[in-house]
Amino acid sequence: MIATLEYADILDRSEQLGQMILDSDVMEEYNNSQRALNEDNEAQQLIKAFIDIKGHYEDVQRFGRYHPDYSDIMKKVRSAKREMDMNDKVATFKIAERNLQRVLDEISQYVALSVSEQVKSPIEGAALSDSGCGCGSGGSCGCGT
Repeated sequence: MIATLEYADILDRSEQLGQMILDSDVMEEYNNSQRALNEDNEAQQLIKAFIDIKGHYEDVQRFGRYHPDYSDIMKKVRSAKREMDMNDKVATFKIAERNLQRVLDEISQYVALSVSEQVKSPIEGAALSDSGCGCGSGGSCGCGT
């Protein structure tokens, strides 16, 4: 019975923490930047262009440097990525996304350390690294978000 009450209390506090995050300025900034990004036609065209060229890149990547279009596709991927990243709405969204991820990492680390030093928690930026690859290829393309 005691364990059940403790679990219920933990769940209640978890829901409160989740609601606090949802009500935070960081989350509001994230939602606003996501909405602005979704409503911006130019940004959406750049994202679509990048996704399209990324599909070609993945086909070429299977053969690596031996594919006849390797150099051309690599240049196009970098160019499309650069154009997309230079868009104000995309850049603003990425900053908001990193800020939200940082807050979530800090909370996870705080909760883990409050339990025990041995409990593993996300290291800041591990899930969404500043130097990670945003194209979904696992970093193998070298586009360096």
